[in-house]
Amino acid sequence: MTCNLLLVDDHTLIRAGVRALIQDTPGYTVIGEASDGAQLLEKFSSLQPDIVLLDLSMKHMGGLDALQQLKAAYPKSKVLILSMHTDPELIMRALESGAHGYLLKDTTANELEHALMALRNNERYLSPAIAHTVINQALIRSQGPASPAAHSHNLTARQLEILRLIVRGKSTREIAHGLGLSIKTVEAHRSQIMKRLQIFDVAGLVLFAVREQIISLDD
Repeated sequence: MTCNLLLVDDHTLIRAGVRALIQDTPGYTVIGEASDGAQLLEKFSSLQPDIVLLDLSMKHMGGLDALQQLKAAYPKSKVLILSMHTDPELIMRALESGAHGYLLKDTTANELEHALMALRNNERYLSPAIAHTVINQALIRSQGPASPAAHSHNLTARQLEILRLIVRGKSTREIAHGLGLSIKTVEAHRSQIMKRLQIFDVAGLVLFAVREQIISLDD
């Protein structure tokens, strides 16, 4: 079954380049393009894409504003940020606003495919290139009051191991391969981790892992 994508970027050449990469990736098709946030909201309503590839820096309505409005109107929409920005605060804001993944524009076609596959499988994806940046930002934020979940998580040793890999940006498939587990087993552990922690986004998991010293900047 084909996964339908909507490209949102104010640079025509960037959209053309991403479209070309996707055309070479089986199972995905670009059904529409938008040059700013306002067009995104308009076209999403009519096209109902499976995944939105969204730039953050655009004229008129920027990516973050568009993301927040999109998630308010369509809570189940899946958004993959494709941006040149590596600012840790901006990345965290995008994740907290509902983005399911974050990739840098200099990513490889292989990593783009991994990210799309993750979102298609109802997973989240964080590029390994910025995982350290997000952990560092979470560490800075962790100097504030601890969250309710920070004192009691009741995670098993296996779940802690999987949590570390999730925080580092590994997909379910990569985790399963690395640990010698089935994908269904990893998915079950991922679901149990989120339910026990009552945390359902990457940014929250990263912050929790740093606060609990489950992962550090040296990992």
